[in-house]
Amino acid sequence: MNNTPYKLLPAMDKKKRLVEIALVFLKLGLVAFGGPAAHIAMMEEEFIVKRKWLTREEFVDFVGATNLLPGPNSTELVIHLGFSRGGFWGLILSGLCFILPAMLSVLVFAILYARHGQVKEIEGILYGIKPVTVAVILMALIRLFKSVIKGPLPAVVAAVSVGLYLLGLPEIPLLLLAGLAVMLIKNRDKIKNRLFSLPLGAPLLLAQALPTAAETAGKLGPGGVFFTFLKIGSFLYGSGYVLLAFLESEFVSRLGLLSNQQLLDAIAVGQFTPGPVFTTATFVGYLLGGVPSALTATAGIFLPSFVLVFALNPLIPKMRKSPWLGAVLDGVNAASLALMAAVSVKLGLASVMDLPTVLIFIIAFVLMYRWKVNSFWLILLGGLAGFLIKLI
Repeated sequence: MNNTPYKLLPAMDKKKRLVEIALVFLKLGLVAFGGPAAHIAMMEEEFIVKRKWLTREEFVDFVGATNLLPGPNSTELVIHLGFSRGGFWGLILSGLCFILPAMLSVLVFAILYARHGQVKEIEGILYGIKPVTVAVILMALIRLFKSVIKGPLPAVVAAVSVGLYLLGLPEIPLLLLAGLAVMLIKNRDKIKNRLFSLPLGAPLLLAQALPTAAETAGKLGPGGVFFTFLKIGSFLYGSGYVLLAFLESEFVSRLGLLSNQQLLDAIAVGQFTPGPVFTTATFVGYLLGGVPSALTATAGIFLPSFVLVFALNPLIPKMRKSPWLGAVLDGVNAASLALMAAVSVKLGLASVMDLPTVLIFIIAFVLMYRWKVNSFWLILLGGLAGFLIKLI
């Protein structure tokens, strides 16, 4: 694998690399079921194990950094990887190609929903895909463990992080506490006579200055919808369920443009289509104003991710070299792995629930662990198996 920095490549090799970036992220976007934890696991397999684009240490630094940003974490990780591999155009292509399959599939469901008043169910396919995604996450956790847990300190931080998460501490305070704790412990000898201010404040001042576009979304059409979702994407942390709360506040309670049932259906479509759950914005946008609003809603909610990654990506190597910020990254990475493990347990309890799903999970894990079968094929086979089981 040619890992020459993109800017040093000849013009023809640059084009080839950008084509590779577009194709691989388009493929990933087509099969990225299961939410951010599953997406990260698939990327670990694709870009470290198979393509060797970067080291595991670099990968987990990207994961830790994205966890500190608002917006869809797995999409931001995609953009980090594309930027590192192909510069500015790699950043654009990776994000667009990862988002595009989800956006198009959600748009199709939105059109059908608007015409028929319900979401077409694909329970059988999801029934088989979910245990495979749990196996993919478990395999990634095993491979990432050695890169993150290097000694007793990160092990203790990871264990405490799991406990605090299960007790209900939100993700962002947990990550910041873990980073701060490791920074203070590793640099305790330097702290005695120094006053250090951690430069990790929320990068969201722009969001505070944005107009309250929700108040004018119904009046301005696609433009108002764009600014509403731009505001949401600028400071939304958390899962699709957090997105549900934001959308309910903006479009149900304040404007009355959607019903609660429409909103729940929108989240459901975002959950069972591949790619980022934030493409729920496509569905909501279509209900608000057809295809133009669907496109502007999608652009609005994802645009902050491109901007934030563009600003942060060049700083990550410098952060790693700093004894202070490098320690913060170590703590954040340990907590991120712990969160990924906790999420995988929840997914496992919800997805591996009877004999067929247990068998699918075991077979998928063994095929990955023993014969290195790519998760792309396992997800397709899992979906087919689930469909056939439910059909019978």
